[in-house]
Amino acid sequence: MTKLYNVSHNVKQEKAAQKEKSLSIELQNRAISVRQPYAEMIMRGEKTVEYRSIVTHVRGRVYVYASLTPGHPDDFKYLDLKPGSLPVGVLIGTVEVVDCCGEPGDYEWELDNPQRLPEPIKPENHPQPVWFKPFNRQ
Repeated sequence: MTKLYNVSHNVKQEKAAQKEKSLSIELQNRAISVRQPYAEMIMRGEKTVEYRSIVTHVRGRVYVYASLTPGHPDDFKYLDLKPGSLPVGVLIGTVEVVDCCGEPGDYEWELDNPQRLPEPIKPENHPQPVWFKPFNRQ
């Protein structure tokens, strides 16, 4: 019985350490632009793959910028929302980019561990279609 407890206890400690490690990943001064409602779906953990036509070598925690251009109106219905009901033009959270796979013109950027910001933040720099540096720091 004691041995089983120790194994169970070690597994719990290991999971806690992994979670702490993932939370301590340094946040880059980099943001990915995503249309609403897809940015909201990333924050909810419902969208774990971002489909893009270009490859990315970026890994780690980045900001999620909810772009001004909306997604398809039918996609808002999936969340029981209406176009215009979600924040746009602001950073809404962070997510880890953990991998990228695919072939030219059809890539899957794998996302994990989304964390919503307490309040949306207006970026200091002008957003770009894919990646941009939201703040003027180095």
